[in-house]
Parts: sequence; C-alpha cells; structure tokens
Amino acid sequence: MQRRNFLKSATAAGLAAAATSSYAIAQNAGAAAPQKRPEVPGMIYRELGKTGERVSAIGLGGYHIGKSPDSDASIKLIRQAIDAGITFMDNCWDYNDGLSEVRMGRALRDGYREKVFLMTKMDGRTKESYAKQLEESLGRLQTDVIDLVQFHEVIRMEDPDRIFGPGGAMEAAVAARQAGKIRYIGFTGHKDPAVHLRMFEVAKKHNFHLDTVQMPINVMDAHFRSFAKEVMPVALQQGTAILAMKTFGDHFILDSKTVEPIEALHYGLTQPVSVVITGIDSPTILQQALTAARTFKPLSDTQVTALLARTRDAASEGRFELFKTSNRYDGTAANPKWLG
Repeated sequence: MQRRNFLKSATAAGLAAAATSSYAIAQNAGAAAPQKRPEVPGMIYRELGKTGERVSAIGLGGYHIGKSPDSDASIKLIRQAIDAGITFMDNCWDYNDGLSEVRMGRALRDGYREKVFLMTKMDGRTKESYAKQLEESLGRLQTDVIDLVQFHEVIRMEDPDRIFGPGGAMEAAVAARQAGKIRYIGFTGHKDPAVHLRMFEVAKKHNFHLDTVQMPINVMDAHFRSFAKEVMPVALQQGTAILAMKTFGDHFILDSKTVEPIEALHYGLTQPVSVVITGIDSPTILQQALTAARTFKPLSDTQVTALLARTRDAASEGRFELFKTSNRYDGTAANPKWLG
C-alpha cells in the first residue's frame, strides 16, 4: 500500500484541527472516525474502549515475527493469521532492530493493510526522539497512518512526567495525530502497577484521555503486583481499552506446570479486555491461538477461583513473571539512548 493513500478521512480530520498546546482540545479535534474491517466466523471481536473500533480479541504479537531466520515464512504467517480473522497487529519501533516492523510492512501489502488495526510503539520520551522514531516506523510498515501508537515501556515513575512535560513525546504524538499520521494514543508497561497508575494520574492532570493501556494479565498476575487488581478498574472507569499481554510470561508461566496454554488464553479472554496479544512464531502456535478463540466460553467464577488457587504458590514471589522482577525485558533500560 502506498503511503498518503490510506485512511484519508482520518488524515482530513487531523489536518482540520487547529494546532494547540492544550492536550484536551487537541484530543477532541484530532479524533478519528472508526474504520470497518472484515470479520471472520470463529474469531471473537470486541470494542476497543471508547474508540468505536472493533478488533479481534486475539492480537498477533510483533516481537516473535522478527525472530525467525526465514523472512518469507514470517510474512506468510502474518497473512495466515489475518485470513483467519486476526485483525489486531502488535509491533514496536525497537523489536528486533526494526525487522519486525519491516516484515509486517511487507505482509500488509496487496490489500492486507485495510484488513487490520495496526499498532506499534515508540520508546522516545522527547518530542524530537518520538517524531524521528515514528517516521522510521511509518516507512518500515509501508503505511501513511498507524491506527494506534503507544508509549512503550512506561516502567519508571518519572516516565509519565517526561512524556507529558514541555518538549515531551506527547507533544509529538498529538501533532502526529493532528497531521493524520496516527489515529489513537496509548501506553504500555510491564514493571509495576504503580507506574501505570502514575501515568493515568498525569494524563488526568493534563485533561488527556488515553485510548489504550497495555499490561500483563495472566494467571499469576493476580497474586503479585497485580495489574488486574490495581490498574484494570481505573482503565475500565475511564473507558480506556485494555490490551492484555504476557499471557505465558514468555515461556516461564508455562514452565511452572501450573497451567496449559489454552486455559491460560481463556483466562485472559475472560477478563474485561479488548485484546489478548500473544506471540505467534509458527503455524502450530497460530493454530493454538485460533483454537482458543474458537472454543472460548467465559470462565465461571468457580473456574477462575480454582485456576488462581492452582497458581498461587508458584506466583507468590513473581519468579515466573520475570518482566516484573528482573531487567531481562527492559529494552529501554539496556538502551537508554532510545528514550532521547
């Protein structure tokens, strides 16, 4: 798909908005019209917060797409997922040094771009670094408009203040939305619920509504630094769409032998989330995700209680949620220059 030809209505709406330093005014002026996408029987579709968008409840994680040595196989896998009804595409500017975005961009040619809700993430905390990364992502993804861009790895208490501060990344994000380059704005993080709550607090101070929040939601989270218990109620109250991640905690939650993949996915889908984003790196794992969607029935309170009882001891110290307890998954800590 050629840049400058996709979602012209969103672009026009953004260009019509007057430039302003007020996040609240810019929020309303740059609002995008929801887009209708094809829905495939057997897949679950849900509302994305207050945006009016409908997206697949299973999201294709972008990180794993860039790990395979076979580029063509990765591209084929993305298209197979889309053909099967997965419309929510996850990615990030830094995944595999940009290779994940490059492959997704290639996969979204030939009419596939119109079928998906495309999300990526920026590490930049300054206006300049965010804008530079966004332009690179637009080029790699071969699109002129990214549906959702999230501030990546909000894992430090000072991150919200940097994002919303003078010359911060939010200024670039709002400007990009007004210019029609992005449609919705959210944030992600995996470290501590307190940081997420701080982000909501700072956003409220600036009268800014966050469209989405991405966070760990899994069968162990409920027992240790729980995003589900502490952050989810705030997001729901504010109409911010919840994007669940870390269903398997990489592979460590499954390594605990306390839960099977399908029931772990069913637990995530039972929560009041819009999307469960899961890493898909092979046709087998794709089929696992599709089976979870096709066979899903919300778990009863009794089933949830039993499942959490089974995982309680293993989860108590966070040893299987290493994204919370170690710096193993903190890409911006290992590469502070990405923050700007």
